[in-house]
Amino acid sequence: MDKGEPPERLHGLPSWLINQAAIPAQRLVAEALGAAGLRRYHYALMAVVAEHGAASQAELSRRTTIDRSDVVGAVNELEERGLVRRAPDASDRRRNVVTLTPAGTEIVARLDRVLADVQDTLLAPLTPEERETLVHLLARIVAHHAR
Repeated sequence: MDKGEPPERLHGLPSWLINQAAIPAQRLVAEALGAAGLRRYHYALMAVVAEHGAASQAELSRRTTIDRSDVVGAVNELEERGLVRRAPDASDRRRNVVTLTPAGTEIVARLDRVLADVQDTLLAPLTPEERETLVHLLARIVAHHAR
């Protein structure tokens, strides 16, 4: 056995393989977003607003599974950069609603393209059909455990 290789029994464990695949995935995404001065939290929050429209901080937390206190901090950072706007909800002044600014809309579109390139790099050894199957299977696992 090569001293750098993990035990063979690990290679048959989907949980271990998923974790090993997540390591380069997280690194590639962090590098790509970091080049824009952002983190995964930032992109996830802006993606929710881009896709679903104005949202409360609580809704952003639910949709992204980011802890509410972390949402507040990330929204603060995005607001400081002029990428989102936070304002009291007209129907419930106790609640803040987050919207994208034009600059935020622009950067989300740019990051969508950057992250598509990251996916291509990550999944380079797979055919387009294999990529589609992998995404479908992973989505089923995520949906199952989200219940």
